[in-house]
Amino acid sequence: MEPVLPPNRVLTVPNVLSAVRLALIPVFVYALLVAHANGWAVAILMFSGASDWADGKIARLLNQSSRLGVLLDPAVDRLYMVAVPIVLACSGIVPWWFVIVLLARDGLLAATLPLLWGRGLSALPVTYIGKAATFALMSGFPLVLLGTWDALWSRVIGACGWAFLIWGMYAYLWAFVQYAVQMILVLRRMPKVDRASRPSGAAKVADHG
Repeated sequence: MEPVLPPNRVLTVPNVLSAVRLALIPVFVYALLVAHANGWAVAILMFSGASDWADGKIARLLNQSSRLGVLLDPAVDRLYMVAVPIVLACSGIVPWWFVIVLLARDGLLAATLPLLWGRGLSALPVTYIGKAATFALMSGFPLVLLGTWDALWSRVIGACGWAFLIWGMYAYLWAFVQYAVQMILVLRRMPKVDRASRPSGAAKVADHG
């Protein structure tokens, strides 16, 4: 039995939100590194985090799931998880070792994609730990940025932000262990498929959390 695919729609509310988040990545880079407009950078991160949470809810509420959305939303998430830590490290807000840990984890997962494609899958299904880790990290980034303000309240917020980031980093690594187990099971249980005989668009798609 062929898998049931989401509709092939483009112009939906969740897709528009994902496209806006994508367009805001270079704006965030410019705001923090060039214009030094930390307030705007915080606003962009907060909007992106809120819209990332909302687009999935909206897709289910309005029945606006789409093939594009299944691909676009996790792709934008991954771009944020690459761009934001690097920019914060360049600004001296987070240490480079923290960035390296996050990027190494994502790099190792990306290296498994050819193995998944050979078995008719696009990516591993997301885990709850992976979702929680991404949520914690995306919540922590704007908080540590707020922590750079020269005020007592900002120090408290910055400390809360680091609590989110440290917890998120460990959860991110634990999610990697879960994905590694999933990968082993896929390699053991699923045979390789002939690309020519694979139904178009039938691959299972999910983000890496």
